[in-house]
Amino acid sequence: MQGMIQVYTGNGKGKTTAALGLSLRALGAGKKILFLQFLKAPTYSEHKILPQFAPQLTVENVGKPFFIAPEGMMSAEEKAKWQDSVVIFPPGNPPADYQALVDKGMARAREALAGGAYDLVVLDEINVALHFGLITWTALEAILDGKAEHTEVVLTGRGATPELIAKAHLVTEMKEIKHYYQDLGLEARPGIES
Repeated sequence: MQGMIQVYTGNGKGKTTAALGLSLRALGAGKKILFLQFLKAPTYSEHKILPQFAPQLTVENVGKPFFIAPEGMMSAEEKAKWQDSVVIFPPGNPPADYQALVDKGMARAREALAGGAYDLVVLDEINVALHFGLITWTALEAILDGKAEHTEVVLTGRGATPELIAKAHLVTEMKEIKHYYQDLGLEARPGIES
């Protein structure tokens, strides 16, 4: 079976959730999965349950318990709301420790995709890392070009670049039409958003 390149992007909720659903479906078919999360620490609800599916499903994280964003991407109001949970960096100069984690994740992605041991590899939030300039399109494209023929790969996150969209076999855009986060001011809820 030929493995495809899937992209889940857009400003709407559900990109990681869709990748988790696909992973569950793949488990049901006896597939082996790597769920590699960029820019996320293992603090989300799925981290409590996914390890129970080992060794068929492996979850790895390359992130810290705070978000990062280039200068100019957040309004003063957004920065005030996030307070110490976000680190703002000058474009092209991300925090060195965060960049090292992303580089480690890229090496792991390359190994996992090329090695052929996994039927499905999810690169969760890698689109954001690409959009923020933490990785280059050239490096990501080389990893995708080097994947084992049978391995399916899913790349999630806002801001998928035109080059990635052109390369993918399937692109789904989650479009936000209405969200209680903005409409009602609700924070992320355990088991639903976190």
